Amino acid sequence: MIRFAYIIIGIAVLLLSSGIASGFERFPPPDFESGYVLPSPATPNPRQDIYEYVDTIVLLTALSLSSYLVLKKRRRRFIFVLSVLSLFYFGFWREGCVCPIGAIQNVALSVFDKDYAVPVAVMMFFLLPLVFTLFFGRTFCAAVCPLGGIQDVVLMRPVSVPQWLESGLRLFAYVYLAAAVLFAATGSAFIICRYDPFISFFRLSGNFNMLVLGVCFLFVGLFIGRPYCRFACPYGVILRQLSRISKWRVTITPDDCIKCRLCEDSCPFGAIKIPTEDWPAHDYNKSKRRLAFLIILLPILVLSFGWIGSILRPVTSRVHATVRLADRIYLEETGRAEDTTDASDAFRATGKDIKKLYAEALAIQARFGLGGWLSGGFVGLVIALKLIGMSLRRQRTDYEADRAGCMACGRCFEYCPKEHSKRKQAKETMGGSR
Repeated sequence: MIRFAYIIIGIAVLLLSSGIASGFERFPPPDFESGYVLPSPATPNPRQDIYEYVDTIVLLTALSLSSYLVLKKRRRRFIFVLSVLSLFYFGFWREGCVCPIGAIQNVALSVFDKDYAVPVAVMMFFLLPLVFTLFFGRTFCAAVCPLGGIQDVVLMRPVSVPQWLESGLRLFAYVYLAAAVLFAATGSAFIICRYDPFISFFRLSGNFNMLVLGVCFLFVGLFIGRPYCRFACPYGVILRQLSRISKWRVTITPDDCIKCRLCEDSCPFGAIKIPTEDWPAHDYNKSKRRLAFLIILLPILVLSFGWIGSILRPVTSRVHATVRLADRIYLEETGRAEDTTDASDAFRATGKDIKKLYAEALAIQARFGLGGWLSGGFVGLVIALKLIGMSLRRQRTDYEADRAGCMACGRCFEYCPKEHSKRKQAKETMGGSR
């Protein structure tokens, strides 16, 4: 693990030195001589120079320490302490920015807009948790993510969510991810940042509606473990898929499982897979037929949802400011709107051709049509794969932590009798060696 940390540091230095992008101002603000004072921004100023590197180093250190605590130390209280420290640094001190979750949008915009360059810190915050998840599982979720940390702090009396309901609710996160990429790629909006439910807490100010949404999530989080992470986080669904193929992962017992079910009771995320029984022959044959039907249904679902996404372009494209402006100008020109808006007045003051505005709006709508096909097809693919996954049955003889759903929080370690037995033996061995 130490060798891997050195490799990650090397990658970070290489990316930083190669100049992926510069987060600095490309042009200095104009020097007004009239006594004009620039207004204070509504959001925190982006950290520059040394602070970008400090944030990246802190993230790398926290990820390395979290991976060590989860996979080697296996102590819940240490993991929780690191989670609280990350909450204070990345959440309250750093005010929720830069955020790996919101960085999805920056990366999406850079892919589709050649004039946009992703700042170095944003790229590193996006990539590092993904790399660590590939090797160590969801250790970013365990003790580094401030959004997960603030929900973990309030969790008091967790109740279990039925598996079918959890799987259904998680679809929202995939839809949210598809919408966020679509709006970012078209240069329309960064909806993940706009609708972050906890940003008002981190900045101790902000939109009242978002404050109410955050309060609702935290209230639900008193009883449902990390509701935002499990059912809404778009970055979380990416981490789920990467953790399926992680090289190392959380194991509940240090050796053999005695099937005490204490780990199942301790997990507030429903991430413990129970042992399975042999299938009766008639159920097995029925499942095979259902699986064959779902495989045939897969392309139909992809095309159907892609088509739905494309025909929604008149609605989704209105998120773009140019399309909204063109719609408003059209209403005013046809007499359907008697008054004007600040945006329409400002456009007319420029003297630009209205026909060119309409043409630009139509071109943007066409991009939304293509983006709707891709994002809708993605959602259809996710639904089809979920249905196929429900038709598959994997043989398990022990209680296991689900690779995708496990948040690596370490609660199951403290409940496992075999874990405590191993710790006791380790203490006795150390005491005898002295």
